[in-house]
Amino acid sequence: MKKTVKTTGDSPSKLIDARIKELADWRGETLAHVRALIIKAVPGVVEEWKWRGVPVWSHGGQICTGETYKSVVKLTFLKGASLKDPAGLFNSSLDGNARRAIDIREGEDLDETAFKMLIRAAADLNKGSGK
Repeated sequence: MKKTVKTTGDSPSKLIDARIKELADWRGETLAHVRALIIKAVPGVVEEWKWRGVPVWSHGGQICTGETYKSVVKLTFLKGASLKDPAGLFNSSLDGNARRAIDIREGEDLDETAFKMLIRAAADLNKGSGK
């Protein structure tokens, strides 16, 4: 896949904006939607651009990444295995010792309330760990 997003000089937020625009399909819409939920759930969240093109949201440490693939938007939580997930949002990377992920496919709905609670829990976990 040809990547046209410029990766130098712009702020991470502008680079994420550009990625969303570049996708121009359901993946961009989904990434924009989860981004808005993350920003709403954790005021002061920091947007980062890492690993040559991966949006990352942090608050006292990494909360999650927002990767886009052909058939999924993947939200990977670095410390997901340490989070309670009563709504069962985690549906990928379930065997790892630390990470957990949410794969969102075209047409799938995300439980917004449960997702924001999970985002807040990840931010709170970062406060407790000092990272």
